[in-house]
Amino acid sequence: MVVIRLQRGGRTHAPIYTIVAADSRKARNGRFLERLGQYNPKAEGEAILNNVKTENIKAWMDKGAALSDTVRTLLKKAKVQL
Repeated sequence: MVVIRLQRGGRTHAPIYTIVAADSRKARNGRFLERLGQYNPKAEGEAILNNVKTENIKAWMDKGAALSDTVRTLLKKAKVQL
């Protein structure tokens, strides 16, 4: 099953998460199918979500992909229409 979830990057005490479409059986930072955007929890205002590809997220969801709870919450707070 394909899941749209976060992949951790950055450095100690300064994480940056990448929103990816990945197989649910792969590790959190393992192989992924496509990068769909970035989330920076340390940023303020509009810079929290960067380069989010909403069309690609919609396409993955149409194919049967599920959003993780965290990604669903982030997109809802940023008022991204899916």
